[in-house]
Amino acid sequence: MSDQPPSAGARPLRLSPGLYLVATPIGAARDITLRALDILAGADAIAAEDTRTARKLMEIHGVAVAGRQMLAYHDHSGAGTRDRILAMIGEGKAVAYVSEAGTPLVADPGYQLARTVIEAGLPVLAAPGASAVLAALAVSGLPSDRFLFAGFPPHAKGAMQAWLAELAPISATLILYESPRRVHRLLDVLAQVMGPERKIALCRELTKRFEEVLRGTVEDVRTTIADRSLKGEIVLVVGKGSPVQASAETVEDALRQALETLSVKDAAAQVAADLGLKKRDVYQAALKLEASE
Repeated sequence: MSDQPPSAGARPLRLSPGLYLVATPIGAARDITLRALDILAGADAIAAEDTRTARKLMEIHGVAVAGRQMLAYHDHSGAGTRDRILAMIGEGKAVAYVSEAGTPLVADPGYQLARTVIEAGLPVLAAPGASAVLAALAVSGLPSDRFLFAGFPPHAKGAMQAWLAELAPISATLILYESPRRVHRLLDVLAQVMGPERKIALCRELTKRFEEVLRGTVEDVRTTIADRSLKGEIVLVVGKGSPVQASAETVEDALRQALETLSVKDAAAQVAADLGLKKRDVYQAALKLEASE
């Protein structure tokens, strides 16, 4: 996070009890919202994925910790830490939770914490702001009308191939996170599974000093970074896929199998759902198949 001049000063809010999910900058420190600063200034306690990062952000913007409790809540935190936070809220306190960067709960350990508070019947509120997902989508040049955040791919190559194959036909722009150490291999597997001509945008170090966006086909981007050792946070945006249309033979085989145990209506409904086809069309095919046998 870059050091930048402090904001005009937070206005501590009188916060009602609850868990406040506070979005923090993904790079440029001034991308924080005024409401986020107000909440950080007014919360009774602050839980953070990285308390050092949270303290630095607060110092940049002139928000004093002022003796308030700061709790580390990260991937290795357990039920004990969640119970402490839950107890604070139950006692009438406001607790702000910040991830290391971006919006809490997006590829972030805050999910279980939020679920615990919700299940206890206590308030969970959001202070929206910076998000690497939306920032990458905005600059990618790829369709933004429908998108899916898929998170980090599996590390093992076989699992990664299966994971990408499941995503390949989805008619939505896909957004993935990946480590700079593994992004070359991800592009290699992506070319195998989705084809070298699939449109992508590789977004690196968004909002930071060395921000970079590489747009083109999978092959274009692979070639561009082939001899480079990348650093920093990476978001990969992948263009929409085209649903695979099942052949007539595939539909017929599926119907024959389904009709062994189901009625025509139920068999058609099951096959239509399994193959992503219109129920009416599959029902007509089932009637023709039954009549011919």
